[in-house]
Amino acid sequence: MAAGLLFGGGRRGGTTHISPARVSVVDISGSPSGTSKSRALVEHTLGCFAARGASSELVDLAGLPADALLGRVTAPAVTTALETTTRARIVVAGTPVYRATYSGLLKLFFDLLPQDSLVGKIGVPIATGHAAAHALAVDHGLRPLFASLGATVIAAGVYGTSAQFQDGKPAAELLQAVDRAVREAWALAGAVG
Repeated sequence: MAAGLLFGGGRRGGTTHISPARVSVVDISGSPSGTSKSRALVEHTLGCFAARGASSELVDLAGLPADALLGRVTAPAVTTALETTTRARIVVAGTPVYRATYSGLLKLFFDLLPQDSLVGKIGVPIATGHAAAHALAVDHGLRPLFASLGATVIAAGVYGTSAQFQDGKPAAELLQAVDRAVREAWALAGAVG
């Protein structure tokens, strides 16, 4: 079935069909750098969801006006990014790990989202860091961040280390981890909501 996803376990033992036109995805790059390892993974998820027929949009927080992210002024670009995020069925957030947690830029953006604005949505946490020692940032930082706004978070987030990148490109095993996360989020998008 090329037009969507068909899986068992729907109501009363039937099947549930996900129409790709119904599934919208926002991929948030929470890195202050326009080119980063976390952004590379976020862009890969964008491609994976698009290949499934979903409409996907990238929100690059580094390109948004800082004063608006701080709540000092309003800016159409920030308003659009917030609206895109709250309309999406699946929300991907990618961030580098700083001081054992997600970036301050990502925190600023999530602070601007209305309470419960991610209820009924699927959260996909992605983080990158220098070493494996910060892998818990996914479970102890990003997962609670999503949950605080009501999102259902996939079971296995993605964490990549510097050693898993060569010339800015993610290694095959890291791309496979992203692919698994995408499959789980896609299945949950049909089961939740």
